[in-house]
Amino acid sequence: MKKNSSLIIYFSRADENYNVGNLTIGNTEVIANYIKEICDSEMHKVERVKDYPKAYTPCTEEAKDELKKKLRPEIKNSITDISKYDIIFIGGPVWWGTYPCPLFTQLEKLDYKGKIIMPFTTHEGSGLGSCVSDVKKICHGAIVKDGLAIQGSTVKRAKDSVKAWIEKNLK
Repeated sequence: MKKNSSLIIYFSRADENYNVGNLTIGNTEVIANYIKEICDSEMHKVERVKDYPKAYTPCTEEAKDELKKKLRPEIKNSITDISKYDIIFIGGPVWWGTYPCPLFTQLEKLDYKGKIIMPFTTHEGSGLGSCVSDVKKICHGAIVKDGLAIQGSTVKRAKDSVKAWIEKNLK
């Protein structure tokens, strides 16, 4: 893959995570780093201006409230132009059946016409949830490929799965 032809847009949360304990690097960021290494992609980490609570349960309750109210939290370092990329990897954890709201804040600002979209998730039992269908609703004019769901507790052993998914979808 030529340099700068792909971009990874992802949300990842460290701190206390379900079934895996306290993390210094979030599970989704581990997968994003694998993609970067495999594809020589650029990366854009979506970060909420106001951090989520470090403890798991308060974090998920706040995220649930955002989703229920269809909020779009303010994010840091928003990007507005993805025109130089052919492939956009979109990733995040599955919270309440879909991506976290800050990721939608970023995704809804972009033009996807002619892009290839590669959605991926990390989870502890939700699989892809509705992430792929939600991405299809947002990424008008793009080709959305099959998604990849990696269980968070297995991310450190998932590099081969990530590589196989990329090769299958981009051949």
